[in-house]
Amino acid sequence: MYQQEKHYAEAKTILVVEDEEINFMFIEEVLEDRNINLVHAFNGHEAIEICKTRNDIDLILMDMKMPLMDGFEATRHIKKFRPNLPIIAQTALAMAGDKDLSLEAGCDDYISKPINVEEIVALIDKYLLS
Repeated sequence: MYQQEKHYAEAKTILVVEDEEINFMFIEEVLEDRNINLVHAFNGHEAIEICKTRNDIDLILMDMKMPLMDGFEATRHIKKFRPNLPIIAQTALAMAGDKDLSLEAGCDDYISKPINVEEIVALIDKYLLS
């Protein structure tokens, strides 16, 4: 559906922490032709466990509003044991101040929902191609 210009020479693995299946499917479709493996976590607890057991995670797309454990708390935990793992916060436009809160929690970058395809691809490239 989307034209992708960059295809990673080596496969990359992105952990998508998202409680809404439709949002995960959107990201899956956007990144389908880029040599990226996606791993899906539905909450912060799952994200922490995946990051503890899988060293192949290259980047995290972290929804900040989730049940059980939100993205703010999950980011703080993950950054304690994987400080160099890039985390991009995803949150709804309506949540004023979430960008600052996300960065304070340890996220490396931020994107607002609804997600703009070009913006998310550029952000991912910024971290995976550097």
